[in-house]
Amino acid sequence: MKFTIHLLFIVLSFLLHTPEIYSQTNKEEILAIRNASNQALKAYDNTQVLSYLTNDVLTTTGKGTLLSSKKALKQYILEGGESKMYWVRTAKEIMVNEKRGLAWENGVWKGYNPEKGNNAIVGGNYSAMWTKASGKWKIKSQLFVTLEEK
Repeated sequence: MKFTIHLLFIVLSFLLHTPEIYSQTNKEEILAIRNASNQALKAYDNTQVLSYLTNDVLTTTGKGTLLSSKKALKQYILEGGESKMYWVRTAKEIMVNEKRGLAWENGVWKGYNPEKGNNAIVGGNYSAMWTKASGKWKIKSQLFVTLEEK
């Protein structure tokens, strides 16, 4: 009985003193969402990809097409057909305004087509505006610029 009580005390002490280990800063949270988004893109899970965006998201594609809303982006994706392309975005910088619940991310993106090999066939730079207005970080606007094509 003493052993059980002692073990329970140790477990409770551990649980009460470890939240800092598992807590994330806003930058870490945004980076985790970016990584999840990259995985969803690679898995062609458009529903998951779109879940990281606000409904009124503004997206400027790499070739300059402006899409105004998640619905418009979904339609654009569907019009692309059964493309095997997927994109990986690598953040270089994330800046957070915690008071306003806004963040700015910039980095590089690469487009891959597994049917054409393992190397990127297109790429460029991107920036994204994030908002935490809903209580979760979501992308409010994003701009992609194509700078490389093979």
